[in-house]
Amino acid sequence: MIYLTRREVFSASHRIYNPELSDEENFKLYGKCSNPNGHGHNYEIEVTVAGEVNPETGYVIDLNHLKEIIREYVIEKLDHKNLNVDVDFLKGKIPTAENILIAIWEQLKDKIPDGKLYSIKLYETENNYVEYRGE
Repeated sequence: MIYLTRREVFSASHRIYNPELSDEENFKLYGKCSNPNGHGHNYEIEVTVAGEVNPETGYVIDLNHLKEIIREYVIEKLDHKNLNVDVDFLKGKIPTAENILIAIWEQLKDKIPDGKLYSIKLYETENNYVEYRGE
């Protein structure tokens, strides 16, 4: 089994808060991440596809095709956006790194034509990242 990974970057803002809680409760739970005006990150995403090497192409998946898929279904929808307001597939979700990552998985899971989506990592800062391997 080969594991092939493509890395992309995007910048986005968000406010982490639960609308069912008061501002005081949100601050107690999420700290400065619940600032009413939000805050931003320069995110990095790593998408890993697992599979066997196709003997005709020598690829698990063509990296240019994987790049196009990630850019169309993820980067174009998230880059320079407010994750609370501008992103349809995040509507109604608290935009924590965990929830963003699960939503990205849902965007990509049926779009990989060769191999199988194995994992996605989302780096929110240089020190913090989350990884998801599906359901």
